[in-house]
Amino acid sequence: MTAPRIGITTYREPARWGEWTEPADLLPALYSSAVQGAGGVAVLLPPAPATHAGPALDGVHALVVAGGPDVDPGRYHAQRDASTGGAREERDGWELELVREALDRDLPVLGVCRGMQVLNTALGGTLIQHLPDVVGTDVHAPLVGAHGRHFVTLEAGSRLAVVCGERIEIATHHHQALDELGAGLKACGWADDGTVEAVELADRRWTMGVQWHPEAYKGEALFAALITAAAHYRPAGARG
Repeated sequence: MTAPRIGITTYREPARWGEWTEPADLLPALYSSAVQGAGGVAVLLPPAPATHAGPALDGVHALVVAGGPDVDPGRYHAQRDASTGGAREERDGWELELVREALDRDLPVLGVCRGMQVLNTALGGTLIQHLPDVVGTDVHAPLVGAHGRHFVTLEAGSRLAVVCGERIEIATHHHQALDELGAGLKACGWADDGTVEAVELADRRWTMGVQWHPEAYKGEALFAALITAAAHYRPAGARG
């Protein structure tokens, strides 16, 4: 088949280019480059009404939910912590619906950082709103405007360990993390401080979440696995 199309969610942020300063739908080029480098076609999916989720996914063979700002705590029925950023309703509603629709279709899904948290929230899980309050350090976001580094241990025999290895160095930048896991999710990766760094959904063909940024550092094997899964995806009722 031709190269699989990989839908990637985008940010919506104030931006400036040339003479213009306006809200813009944007995405760090590292995501598209990672997909393209693995043999896929990157298709950007900016925030849209939830009713557009089905038609958007009709055109892709896998979904990547990108990183970004905090998920609104109201989405997982929690009170807002003082350290939690302001709500981004346009992203939350769109991405939660995309994930639910993708899971209904058994479409391959990769959640990256915020994207893993969106996946957990979509399945009824909850989040730790400020991780330094729990682990006592800023190891998960040690730098401003740049990714830090630490190691993650992946469960032997897990899909992610088969792809990435059991002990890997990762790029990190987050202050929130998974707390209660959503229905069906299984933790399969942990930082040395016990923070959940990776999850898999056992009853889907290929649904994974990573708290780190594989598009930024040593993620080639993971994106290659995503493209392979996407290349074999067939929607219900498809021929061939």
